[in-house]
Amino acid sequence: MKATATVQVQNERVIVTEWRFAPGAETGHHVHAHDYVVVPLTSGILRLQESDGTRDANLEAGLSYARLAGVSHNVINANSYEFRFIEIELK
Repeated sequence: MKATATVQVQNERVIVTEWRFAPGAETGHHVHAHDYVVVPLTSGILRLQESDGTRDANLEAGLSYARLAGVSHNVINANSYEFRFIEIELK
């Protein structure tokens, strides 16, 4: 099952996307083309499938984090409930 992405803002400087993951939903493998910030709207665990293995990331609502362009992974909702976050890509 695929996660749902809804672009809220897209202009010459940023792309702001709301991501919704049903239990077990995933993004599919992808590579980030831009630096980005994630703002979790839900607390819980996202499972990250990366080139060097799989790991669980414990996220807390409201505690943002940033990553540089080039991150390559598949993101999976490992919770029994919907997980949501806002992704802000910097162009």
